[in-house]
Amino acid sequence: MEFYRYSFPSRRSNVIARRGLVATSQPLAAQAGLEILQAGGNAVDAAITTVATLCVVEPTSTGVGGDAFALIWSARERRLFGLNASGPAPAGLTAEWVRRQGHTTMPALGALPVTVPGSLRGWEAALTRFGTLPLSRLLRRPLHYARHGFPVSERIARAWARSEEKMSRHPDSRRVWLPNGRAPRPAELFRNAEFAATLATIAAEGIDAFYAGDIGRQIAETVQQAGGVLTREDLVAYDAEWVEPIATDYRRGYTFHEIPPNGQGLTALLALNIARGFDLPALAYDDPERWHLLIEAIKLAFADAAAYIGDPRQVDVPVAALLSERYTEERRALIRSDRALEPRPGRPDRHGDTVYLTVADEEGNMVSWIQSLYMGFGSGLTAGRTGVQLQNRGANFSLEPGHPNEVGPGRRPYNTIIPGFITYEGQAWASFGVMGGFMQPQGHLQVGSNLVDYGMDPQSALDAPRFEWQRDRAVAVEEAAGPNVRAALTSKGHRLQPEGYYGGGQVIVRDLESGVLIGGSEPRNDGAAVGW
Repeated sequence: MEFYRYSFPSRRSNVIARRGLVATSQPLAAQAGLEILQAGGNAVDAAITTVATLCVVEPTSTGVGGDAFALIWSARERRLFGLNASGPAPAGLTAEWVRRQGHTTMPALGALPVTVPGSLRGWEAALTRFGTLPLSRLLRRPLHYARHGFPVSERIARAWARSEEKMSRHPDSRRVWLPNGRAPRPAELFRNAEFAATLATIAAEGIDAFYAGDIGRQIAETVQQAGGVLTREDLVAYDAEWVEPIATDYRRGYTFHEIPPNGQGLTALLALNIARGFDLPALAYDDPERWHLLIEAIKLAFADAAAYIGDPRQVDVPVAALLSERYTEERRALIRSDRALEPRPGRPDRHGDTVYLTVADEEGNMVSWIQSLYMGFGSGLTAGRTGVQLQNRGANFSLEPGHPNEVGPGRRPYNTIIPGFITYEGQAWASFGVMGGFMQPQGHLQVGSNLVDYGMDPQSALDAPRFEWQRDRAVAVEEAAGPNVRAALTSKGHRLQPEGYYGGGQVIVRDLESGVLIGGSEPRNDGAAVGW
């Protein structure tokens, strides 16, 4: 890692600390996590407080009515653990039933895309296995902000305003989230007494109070009254799942790790596999060829992801075949230096709106955690008097008969949220993520390449200009990439779009010799990295 080698427009510098570091998309949440580290909690304890605080202070993107995934490095076991806390479709939801309602694609709003909220079972699983402090202690700070209020930060206020019309459609949503008939403005205090009561119940009675108690009853009733089929039995039956991370060796001892499907982490690994076959470090960062190669790699990866990712508990997802060297070489060979591709899926050999946070502690534990309602405020439904907004993750299901991601009873949809992790020669090196729908694997590819191929420090890796591939040959490129890059991409047939969404990320790198922690936070949102 070389500080100052690369200089991009930014309003931030790296945060460097020894005893612990937290980075996330909202400063109050980052400080809440740091408070837990300073109180003697470990990285997992701090991660749960951080994400619980985000559920209060960044409700546009996350809440306990959504899903979560995590990659957790245990220093004691010297091993990376994967946690899938994404919920399935209700047991009574079938593709045939949805199609009979007149839909040809899954709706994004209302009751039909509401899947079982998985995040709280994820909190429970992580704390049971690795935590050291009681949940009641970890919820103290978020409960304070829900009861007494917090000043809304700038970017979150902007996202809130974009959802005014959406949240005005449902009476409970309108009451909770638009208390004065509008979204709160920057620096305006916002209180959520109903969610405070929900958090107090969870703190006192545990996670079961959410799934099996009155909170769960209100969730099921809200969905059913809006025309859905989610039941209390669906909620009670749910549990999070520990999974083995999938990985690819990138170069020079660096290995990238992701959560396996039903998440789209596979997309990032497919693109990284293709990219490692090119000598990117030999290309200048602003060389248009570097940009072209990465865009082509992610296009091919998304084509395969769309064709093959589903819930591996119910369909065969050929992960090993897709990541094989033979298949990677076949896909890489499709890339031409002079012309942009129209992406199409290949045929591998077959064998039978989001928040991100990362935490590291002085013991060597590292947590890469991501949690989301999917689109801004999810489905637009708020559950009764709970203050809990419900996700619309089921909008990602397919209605194509026989598709691996076809909606079905108890099936988990293709999920966009992905935590990232990099090891170096088997040691924990970097915990990172880039939130933002289908931008996420694109962010993993670009930020990961910045860290490994170009030796950037965490803040520079996040500051660097990005592209967002959107569809076919359409791609958005940030203005900071420069006119030469943009002109060269256009000459190769890329169709540059006037607007893009480039995500929001955080990175913590651990110096393998000293143990010093170096953190960066996204300059494109309100986030912060804090340490001690």
